[in-house]
Amino acid sequence: MRTGVNVPNFGPGTSPEVLRRWAQTVEGLGLDLLMMSDHVVVTPDVAAQYPEPFYEPFTTLSYLAGVTSRLLLGTTVLVAPYRHPLLVARMAANLNDLSGGRFVLGVGAGWAREEFEALGVPFERRGALTDELLRTVREAWRDEGYRAGRIPLLVGGNSDAALRRASRLGDAWHPLRFTLPWLREKLARVDAILGGDPAPALVPRIVLRITGSPVTDPERLAGEGTLEQVLADLEDLRALGAETVVLDPYVGDPAETNDPEVAWQALATVAAHLNR
Repeated sequence: MRTGVNVPNFGPGTSPEVLRRWAQTVEGLGLDLLMMSDHVVVTPDVAAQYPEPFYEPFTTLSYLAGVTSRLLLGTTVLVAPYRHPLLVARMAANLNDLSGGRFVLGVGAGWAREEFEALGVPFERRGALTDELLRTVREAWRDEGYRAGRIPLLVGGNSDAALRRASRLGDAWHPLRFTLPWLREKLARVDAILGGDPAPALVPRIVLRITGSPVTDPERLAGEGTLEQVLADLEDLRALGAETVVLDPYVGDPAETNDPEVAWQALATVAAHLNR
């Protein structure tokens, strides 16, 4: 099972130098994948969680490709309705080519209604627009002129619709920040949800919050708790079939971006145990 990291590409402490240090830290720890999120217009609903400066993922990952050599680079997740599908196909193919085949495209339907309004995109059509993007991108990549290679397509989202979309149009389902009982229940119903379609690969994104004492809340998120709890969660995800797990050390306070060393230490602690 591979391990990735969702890197904050936003917030008061984020800068090109900090992003470079994030990438080199993640690669230096022997982890496999660096991912980042996507917003185009930082409207009030976005700014409450992910304030400016917000670094656009394609351009930022292109920069980080130049300061890393082995690390896979991806989006968790690109909001599909915000860009023309052919533009996404071109940017993803170019980034994959320029990085030596290291790009992973994760997409989702989005949630920020005010941002949709600012971009003039109908919020009610976000699911259909995401389906259209996935179909168009796959078709475009068949053209040799795109030099797309083999770019994995992750479909983000926790709904049944997202799981069906991943089965029909993606390579893997990418659920985000959940409890393990929720995931087990969803996987137990996967045949009924998919109606006989093949189950996609599982590439979840979980929190990473190491605590000094066990978290006993029944709503404890996967990846939250003592180191022993976090490592047990990773082992459970491996047993459930996860091919890659993305760790998200951002707990939700933008001030965290001023002190990335805290997240780096948590990642180093987990990586040391995984490397054993």
